[in-house]
Amino acid sequence: MCGLVGYLNKRNRAEPLGEILYQMTSGLCRRGPDSAGVALYGKPQPGRLRVRVKLGEQGDFQQEAVRLVEAISKITNVHASKTINEYQTLAVDAVDPIVLERQIERMSSHFEVISLGSRLDIIKQVGSPEDLNATYPFRSFAGTHGIGHTRMSTESRVDLSHSQPFWAHGIADLATAHNGHITNYHKLRRQYEQHGMHFYTENDSEIIGKYLALKLSEGMTFEQALKASLQDFDGSYTYLAATANSLAYVKDPFGFKPLHVVECDDFVALATEEVATRTWVDSGYVSREAGSDEIAIWDLNEVSAPTKSE
Repeated sequence: MCGLVGYLNKRNRAEPLGEILYQMTSGLCRRGPDSAGVALYGKPQPGRLRVRVKLGEQGDFQQEAVRLVEAISKITNVHASKTINEYQTLAVDAVDPIVLERQIERMSSHFEVISLGSRLDIIKQVGSPEDLNATYPFRSFAGTHGIGHTRMSTESRVDLSHSQPFWAHGIADLATAHNGHITNYHKLRRQYEQHGMHFYTENDSEIIGKYLALKLSEGMTFEQALKASLQDFDGSYTYLAATANSLAYVKDPFGFKPLHVVECDDFVALATEEVATRTWVDSGYVSREAGSDEIAIWDLNEVSAPTKSE
């Protein structure tokens, strides 16, 4: 019973994205009181990467941050660094995401890369969207698109790592958020672990990013990977996925998990319930319920219509 929200400006213009996602996630708190998170896509800095790292559950985070910056400086230039509670945010010269993540996590088993990309910032924690913004102010963030999540835990821990959205480790700027159950999660996880993939949680939602990252690394396009997931995932689910330039949804063949779509020439807004979009979108906009066995992708440069899985 988690809550999903998504937004994309189809004119490729920066908007008060943080405020939009804040209002939308706040409208879904009853669907997910355990934790809240947002994946925000802002203006890129050429040749730079944004990195957000979880420094652990407890301890001297300032001291850990110093160690982290020293380690990263061995492979790339660090241009900015800031510590807020257990989060360390950095701006670094672009480098292979896999190499950078390995360097970070080699320092400590407590370190976890929460997000990495040219445009992506993921902010999440236990509690409500109001709690999230109070600790890590994001309402003033300007950007073109993003996704948000409010979580009700049913099977796994309630902590920062298990909160959503998830970054798809190894692929810059790819983030996902999910409502439902991937019932063949354990089978897929065993297969991926046999090939050396590392999992950070016991949350079945984490498999989505792993799956998409693998398919993209094998040469599939983003759209092809989304379509393939409809064949390879079992269960009842709706998920959102975003890249540096696009926003998409996937809804399973059963269509049990809702997704409300509001679209016009200027933007598209997605939410598990209509109440989330009505927090800021006028009731005059045309809306619909996403169909079963359906995907749709909105790109900042080209928009494609919803399609059914073949």
